Amino acid sequence: MAAVDQFSLLYREISRSCSFYIEALAIVGAWYTVRKCVSLAFDTYSALRLHVIPKLSGEIDLVKKYGKWAVVTGSTDGIGKAYAEELAKHGVNIILVSRNKEKLEAVSRSISETYQVETDFIVADFSKGRELYPAIKEALKDKEIGILVNNVGIFYAYTDYFTNLSDETLWDLIHVNIASATMMTHIVLPGMVKKKKGAIVNLSSAVCCQPTPMLTVYGASKSYLDYFSRALHYEYASKGIFVQSLMPFVSTTKMVAFSSTVSKRSIFFPTAEEYASHAVSTLGLSIRTTGYWKHAIQLTLGECLPEWMWAWFALYLGKILRKQALAAKAK
Repeated sequence: MAAVDQFSLLYREISRSCSFYIEALAIVGAWYTVRKCVSLAFDTYSALRLHVIPKLSGEIDLVKKYGKWAVVTGSTDGIGKAYAEELAKHGVNIILVSRNKEKLEAVSRSISETYQVETDFIVADFSKGRELYPAIKEALKDKEIGILVNNVGIFYAYTDYFTNLSDETLWDLIHVNIASATMMTHIVLPGMVKKKKGAIVNLSSAVCCQPTPMLTVYGASKSYLDYFSRALHYEYASKGIFVQSLMPFVSTTKMVAFSSTVSKRSIFFPTAEEYASHAVSTLGLSIRTTGYWKHAIQLTLGECLPEWMWAWFALYLGKILRKQALAAKAK
């Protein structure tokens, strides 16, 4: 009995001395739970506000909010063309900028006839570097530009190792993915500031949320656009300018045609038209978004992964896609 009493006494003493720590842990646990609940509620509200409510409410008058004309680069195919068509549906006049004159004429005519808006186009090959921007500036000087969509971009021929990329490819990635958005913004932004309204949309990519091997330079160029967009928004928001970084995952466009795996439409890979329809509805609501609710789910899951796990999976998938592309090329 004496041994039992001694153990009971020892247990009570230990419990008494540990009670403070137990209470502290309980408070920490409660605080963590409250933070997670508040975060979940805020994220749910943000998702509904961004992806559901705009579809249920009436259309926003983009002409009144931003201006009569929109400039869309890389606008003869894929997301650029679909985005231009979505803006035209809202009554915005469209200026298409791309390198193929025949395609520009066809798309310009199609948008004008289908949506009864004015259209114009500028032939420009952004891989040529700084020499083409004076001509673009001259062509836009008398237009009331309300929206600029920096969509033009190039991808790898297929996922590959950095040292396998040619000098030409590297310079094209810099000129087309980075310099074009920077210089087009520099041309258009002063006019927006002058009239104290405007929107700039830069097409980044979800691959910039984590380091993505086999797409190293492409991902880095898109990270530049993401940073550029967010910083520029804070710099000019007080002057009435809205700047958005769009960060899509894969959509079924010609950019990913090298792979039969990712070029097929699926529940995860929307068409350019599906993507653009959702992306335009987020304009003015979020400065950094995937633009599409399914992509938002993918991004949330991707950001939950440790960096090493994302990079391992990207490297594994990149090797598979590279092998597929080389096999198809050899046929």
